[in-house]
Amino acid sequence: MTGEVRYLMNAWYVAALSTEVDGEVLFRRKILDISILLYRKHNGEPVAMRDRCAHRFLPLSMGKREGDIVVCHYHGLKYDYTGKCVHSPHGDGRIPKAAVVQSFPVVERDGFLWIWLGDTEKADPSKILDCSMLSKSPKDAVFYFAIRNNANYELMTDNIMDLTHIDHLHGPLINTNGKLSPLIPEVTEERDDINIRWDWKADPAMQLLAVHLEEPEGKADQFFSVKWHAPSNMHLQVGAVQGSDDYHKDGVVLYDHHIMTPETAKSTHYFFGSARNYKQYDAEYNEMHKEGLRTAFATEDKPVIDLQQEEIETTDLFSLNPVLLSSDAGNVRVRRKLKALIEEEVSQGDTNSTAMK
Repeated sequence: MTGEVRYLMNAWYVAALSTEVDGEVLFRRKILDISILLYRKHNGEPVAMRDRCAHRFLPLSMGKREGDIVVCHYHGLKYDYTGKCVHSPHGDGRIPKAAVVQSFPVVERDGFLWIWLGDTEKADPSKILDCSMLSKSPKDAVFYFAIRNNANYELMTDNIMDLTHIDHLHGPLINTNGKLSPLIPEVTEERDDINIRWDWKADPAMQLLAVHLEEPEGKADQFFSVKWHAPSNMHLQVGAVQGSDDYHKDGVVLYDHHIMTPETAKSTHYFFGSARNYKQYDAEYNEMHKEGLRTAFATEDKPVIDLQQEEIETTDLFSLNPVLLSSDAGNVRVRRKLKALIEEEVSQGDTNSTAMK
């Protein structure tokens, strides 16, 4: 890797699926090169703090719980859920003033645990990506999963912002029989969000949706749209409709959330949540749909993106002067926007910004 990698710090990242942090577990995850400890207080509220003791830096996740207190496995220091040391078994029991572990704002919403690693005073929950469709939909129409990739998170964002890859990488279930690749997408910007959309006439619609239409082999209108919300959180919709222009009322639509959280400069936690407006009370179909998509992502997208990262080595894709296609309109805009947001944050002298070489 060449140069310096900076992350956008004043932003919300998904730290975990809600289901990953349950019961008495002390859950460890690295995010933006920072080791984080996640757990729940007895009242169910999530806690996030730096996963290392202030004494000799052993991960606190190796320790144990005493109620809502975390006990370091190495020398027995005890920390409350704010990260303050509340007990030392050594000497006269005096607790050094520096015996504090950094804690972070964490918000549980729509099946995700969102964390803010930047300036705490700027942690505005209203800036979290709207994933409310996951909470509003019937439980048998919603599912989640997580995958870890050995690739930079921006490469993974590229993969969603340029959906033409599905015609070439994926099987017939989710490709468009070549209809998507020739299209010039519509790209718009709204505040700091980037939106991209494709519309086309399908004959028939992609298999994933066609089987749920009144005429599975008939013509249909179809669309893809993606909303990118800094730094790497995306809401993807795909729908098909026949004899109407109202996809959401008369058609079949998937509401997918692709959320990329950097682990390191070259590894990423990929969180996925999905809802739909059809077969909403079919648990068996829901599980089949979940496993089908997870298999596609894990066996088709993941190997390609991981090998892409291995081959290019750097995290600065543009330094290699890649050939650009018409389908890159969205991901190029996103990369430029993210770079501008990071540069703005750095220029403001945010002391919480981090860099990795």
